[in-house]
Amino acid sequence: MHPRWRVLPLLALLTLGCEDGPQPPGPKEQAEGYYIKGTSEYLQGKFNEAVASFDTMKALAPEDPRLPAAYGELYLSMGRLPDAEAQFKLALLREPKRSTNWSRLGFIHAQLGKFDEAQSELRKAIALYPQDSNALEQLGELHLKRDEKDTAVTHFGLAAEYAPDGAKSVLVLRAVEVLTRDGRHPEALQLLQKWIDKGVRAPELLTALGDEQVRAGQLLPAAETYREAASKSPRDPTLWELVGEIYTRLDKPGDALAAYRESLRVKDRAVVHVALARLHLKRNEREAAQEQLGRALETVSGSDVRELTELADLLSTLDRKKDALQILTSLSAEPDQAKDVDLQLRTAALAQELKDQATVRTVCARLASGEVKPKKCP
Repeated sequence: MHPRWRVLPLLALLTLGCEDGPQPPGPKEQAEGYYIKGTSEYLQGKFNEAVASFDTMKALAPEDPRLPAAYGELYLSMGRLPDAEAQFKLALLREPKRSTNWSRLGFIHAQLGKFDEAQSELRKAIALYPQDSNALEQLGELHLKRDEKDTAVTHFGLAAEYAPDGAKSVLVLRAVEVLTRDGRHPEALQLLQKWIDKGVRAPELLTALGDEQVRAGQLLPAAETYREAASKSPRDPTLWELVGEIYTRLDKPGDALAAYRESLRVKDRAVVHVALARLHLKRNEREAAQEQLGRALETVSGSDVRELTELADLLSTLDRKKDALQILTSLSAEPDQAKDVDLQLRTAALAQELKDQATVRTVCARLASGEVKPKKCP
């Protein structure tokens, strides 16, 4: 049997009931088999194999209207934009009323900087199929490039309306990003709440809503929002930590302790032990605070700046200022932290308190050589 025939799953059907015995498939059936094979290879990321399959199909059925779009999708995934452009132009000659062809060509022209052509093609795609979420999203991006922010937000919202459930939250967050970058936080909050109320409760959307609720001073609703986000993201310890921080600010130590413990169940982190220690100190439970400090020192990563600075603060609070200075001195000497004026000043101030003049001079010299020079260095 010719190797081509083996790509066609329905060959068995062709051989049933034939009086003269098995008959080989004709060119049309063989071409269909290679189309199925090439599409499967494309979906598996086997792009070179897919090209070979479509080339064989083209030899068998050169006028098949599906071929140019198949090549176009393949070249688009391979980053061969000029080749994809040529194929989708050919696809439009064969299927001018297929909205996806207009949508893909519009996307390609947008990537190539041909914005006027892209906008025209995307509008044609939407005219043929108003629910084309890909075309709506690309139109949003084009409007954003032209600084037409309100129109961009509108198109991202429309794209989210028609997108598959798994893609809705990404599009909503794109609209939210446009609003927050423009300082329009009340509108962002309203938009997030609208989509949450519509049942799009993805953890990333809930987290964004919690952030905006905190910014708006809606702390209790934010705690509930972060709590739900945490329940949907069982591997993310930071969401429970945020719940704990809110309850701490609201003077609800019991709820805060419970939230921090949930965070530790996900991952044992020094920053959470520091937060627990501060809660215990606030309740005059110094022994419990010392215990949490010990656990923080056991789990400290040594690479997280926030973790190290908070640990240093806790050490100072618990009368271990020399240890705190050792952490701050090491951290402030890191090249990446040289421009952190607040960190440098904190290090210098603690060194001055402990009469470590050598460290004071080193830090002050570092500050003097930086772009931002404070008015006073201890």
